[in-house]
Amino acid sequence: MTSSSSSPAPTPSDQPAGQTSGQPAAAAPRGWRARWPRPAAFGAEPAGERLERVRRSPQFRGGAFRNERPTRTMTPGAMLSMLPQLLRRADRVRRAPAAPPPLVRPAAAAPGAAAPASGLRLTWLGHATVLAEIDGHRVLFDPVFGTRCSPFTFAGPKRLHPVPVPLADLLPLDAVVISHDHYDHLDLPTVRALAGTDTVFAVPLGVGAHLERWGVPPARLRELDWHESARVGGLTLTATPGQHFCGRGLRNHARTLWASWVVAGPRHRVFHSGDTGYFPGFAAIGSDHGPFDATMMQIGAYDTRYWPDVHMTPEEGVRAHTDLSQGSPAGVMLPIHWGTFNLALHPWEEPAERTVRAAAEAGVAVALPRLGESFEPGGDVPAAPWWQAVAVRPAAGPARADKPLSARPADG
Repeated sequence: MTSSSSSPAPTPSDQPAGQTSGQPAAAAPRGWRARWPRPAAFGAEPAGERLERVRRSPQFRGGAFRNERPTRTMTPGAMLSMLPQLLRRADRVRRAPAAPPPLVRPAAAAPGAAAPASGLRLTWLGHATVLAEIDGHRVLFDPVFGTRCSPFTFAGPKRLHPVPVPLADLLPLDAVVISHDHYDHLDLPTVRALAGTDTVFAVPLGVGAHLERWGVPPARLRELDWHESARVGGLTLTATPGQHFCGRGLRNHARTLWASWVVAGPRHRVFHSGDTGYFPGFAAIGSDHGPFDATMMQIGAYDTRYWPDVHMTPEEGVRAHTDLSQGSPAGVMLPIHWGTFNLALHPWEEPAERTVRAAAEAGVAVALPRLGESFEPGGDVPAAPWWQAVAVRPAAGPARADKPLSARPADG
């Protein structure tokens, strides 16, 4: 390990706390902003030197971060068309498991845990949160240990299962990697719990403003644009392109960047997709940074009718994994971004079922761990369809429609 902390982090709490310093001083707010200050969960706007870096980014055009090609988001009419499905009881029931999913205590959290024999071990902790033990280092991707992925403690998507292990049991960590600032990837309670350790945070450009407000010292931030890298011990962490969007409040849309990530050690390389639509850039990432021993690919919370360009379907996730290995399946794919929160209209288990079918057709090796289960991509990988025992069985009737509706360009 290259960086560690001898004192455990506190358990993440959903209770708000005061703002910490780190952002340049600003004029005192006036009017309604003085009476209702910006909630801590909304984070902070890039300012000062950070804002100048944002403005110099090739990805920042016309006052906002933009994807390499136009993407579409929901129109008001499309949002209204979702309401019947959101409210229909039969559909709602299928978007959660019928019983608690099985949880496993991670190998890395066991007292006196041995290092992975192969040098690489992955542990899926739910949604996009993955612990990677790689070449003697511990890297935690998109850690969300709070109860809700929401700015509020009383509303918003709530966990469908407990966390498999307390955050403190996974310490020490060498690095925490954040893909973007949406609530299901950047969690205020978790960041505050880690702020008192000496963990390094690798984040996309602009996201550091949120973390500084929440108590992370600037010296522990590695804030990167696409194609930039940082060294953490023996690892190289590189921010790579994705096709998504950002924002935590009404006022800071597209002011922070989103990214996929490559983590490369002396012997092993892994890729974390973050949130992204399918786009041609995966092949270039694989050419520049591969081959990968394992990829962590977003396969859930998709809908080709309402947000077709910013989340991959399971089939697209498998295709992206193949693109990363130049068209010939290599390495192990770990499906992520499903199972923990209800964020889309599809049934809870559907991402896993579709991923298994697509991987079999493409000849892709796919790992199917239970929540908290650790595995080494170079050895035996879990393959049992554990979700089938706790999924709600579909009622007789027509299959869920999945055809695109009208959408508007979000950027270009």
